[in-house]
Amino acid sequence: METLSAERLQSYQVPEDSLTLWWLGQGGFVIKSPAGKIVVIDPYLSNSGKAIGEQNGLNLDRLVPPPLSPEEMVAVDIYAMTHSHGDHLDPETLAGYRAAGGNGPYLAPAETVEKLEALGVPTDQIILTWPNKTHDVGDLQIRSTFAIPYSGDDLTHVGYLVSVDGGPSAYITGDTAYHELLAIAVGPHKPNLLVSVINPGFRNMGPVEAARLARELDVEVAIPCHYDMFPDNSLPPRLLRTNLIVEGIGERYRELEHGKPFTYTAPMRD
Repeated sequence: METLSAERLQSYQVPEDSLTLWWLGQGGFVIKSPAGKIVVIDPYLSNSGKAIGEQNGLNLDRLVPPPLSPEEMVAVDIYAMTHSHGDHLDPETLAGYRAAGGNGPYLAPAETVEKLEALGVPTDQIILTWPNKTHDVGDLQIRSTFAIPYSGDDLTHVGYLVSVDGGPSAYITGDTAYHELLAIAVGPHKPNLLVSVINPGFRNMGPVEAARLARELDVEVAIPCHYDMFPDNSLPPRLLRTNLIVEGIGERYRELEHGKPFTYTAPMRD
């Protein structure tokens, strides 16, 4: 596992017409553009889930170390969250980021906005988002996408479609069950990459549904996430590859390594 730092993120050069992703584990990613804009999505960089899991009879003790410290995230241009669950809006990660001087802006759907405010984040640092809402960050456009939550404790989940001006785009599903509206809503934007949850134990898409979505969107690369962090929420990621083979697109599978850059270069499709 590579260790990231603010300096490494800032100095990394993304080629023209490209996106670079670093997987932080679970559903967390850093994305950088050719112009140097940096977005972090759902960083879970602590072990705060362990105590919550013990209260509910689950082993949510962290399996992999964080490749980035919360303090190093001061380099990012926007801190985005898909929903308010603790492995996506992590209070300890947020606290470390703020203690180091980070002040957002934070991009979040409605119930996550409420939780951020309850954690002391000033309202003027928070940007409310909802499906189909777009936000520009330099040469990046971030479009919030439709998602289906697994329970009633937060009904305002979103995913994110992150696009480079004139270049490729990555659709990060966030926590969501499968629905035909996922492809209907995102399909017209022709994402090049699909980064999908594959943890059906918590009613999200599993490998079967993620592979179906990859075929429906006709993405060039399909990347699994949200399978690696907790003993009671894990499965082999290559099950996605198995199901992509079943769908006839097995060669599109790509498995990322924690903290290592993955750069994708392609022109925007017509």
